[in-house]
Amino acid sequence: MLRFLTAGESHGPALVVVVEGLPAGLAVSVEDIGAELARRRLGYGRGPRMRFEEDAVSLLGGVRHGRTLGSPVAVQIANTEWTRNPERWGREMSARAEDGPTEAPLTEPRPGHADLAGMQKYGFTDARDVLERASARETAARVAAGSLAKALLRELDVQVLSHVIQLGAVRAKPGARPGPAERDAVDRSEVRCIDPIAEDAMVEHIKAAARDGDSLGGVVEVLAYGVPVGLGSHVHWDRKLDALLARALMSIQAVKGVEIGEGFEVAGRRGSEAHDPITWDTAGFHREGTLAGGIEGGMSTGEVVVARVAMKPLATLNRPTLRTVDVLTKAETVSFKERTDVTAVPAMGVVAETMTALVLADEAARKFGGDSVTEMVRNRDTFLAALEAGPLG
Repeated sequence: MLRFLTAGESHGPALVVVVEGLPAGLAVSVEDIGAELARRRLGYGRGPRMRFEEDAVSLLGGVRHGRTLGSPVAVQIANTEWTRNPERWGREMSARAEDGPTEAPLTEPRPGHADLAGMQKYGFTDARDVLERASARETAARVAAGSLAKALLRELDVQVLSHVIQLGAVRAKPGARPGPAERDAVDRSEVRCIDPIAEDAMVEHIKAAARDGDSLGGVVEVLAYGVPVGLGSHVHWDRKLDALLARALMSIQAVKGVEIGEGFEVAGRRGSEAHDPITWDTAGFHREGTLAGGIEGGMSTGEVVVARVAMKPLATLNRPTLRTVDVLTKAETVSFKERTDVTAVPAMGVVAETMTALVLADEAARKFGGDSVTEMVRNRDTFLAALEAGPLG
């Protein structure tokens, strides 16, 4: 129903994303997309590229006079590094055969990165043929797509936000979660953490890693408020909402683990203590707790959807020490250095919001249908009203 496709490389002229399946009448602006992209640049420990990256956005199709047309929406994000250093990147990343090959191929693949496996898969001898696309810079195009999905979800009264609950070895106080109105407060934190004591410790942890030329991973928690009951399905394996979220979140660069609700913790409990009790009042059915993360049987329950996403430390280090082998000479060496961050965990939270929003918007479009935003909202309202009036209301 809702799908997107990105194109472009990290140091190429631009990234492009095409989003298909958005209903007509959705308010879209370059400024709103740019605001989400600016959030992706947040976080203590980011590298120098974040200081001059501007994410110049252009809408190439699918929008007229600030509203979607129901046709595919195409967004371009110009690469300011290309324009700032055209002599290097204009030739290094040129599409013209006469501008190659490069004079300095990268032949020392980084452990933990896509370099070597990609070189072996495609028969490349220069890691740049892999790393430019494998780079997390690609997530800027995803965030642009996600800004459109978030706009659609807001029409359905759904809000998605994230916060950092662990950075390196430092963990935030368990249980504290920001609400939809606290997104700006989260973003004001240098590490997007709402626990001020943990925030200070995380910053010091980053400073220590930076002094050593090392990197840090961490965990973010993604929260989706207002998700109506019934998104996803128990009928087919590829329609389960938790499976769709896990796939989307695992696709983020450097992510190595995804947990829905308290998935890993409840694995060690007895069944009598591992499930959210069901209650009822005049407002309907409720779950006491978020052990299941707002999803049961592959379907949303109407409670807050909770997912945790674990990011490994970045494979590119400011002081390269990871042992590797030159693919041409086979001599032992250390991996090469590209411009890098000490940590990108706070920014990864924004990307995790994006992927969550895209999944939820897709399932909402599947559930409620409609060629226009007005029709989709009306269908949602009709479903909720019938649910409330019916025997299970």
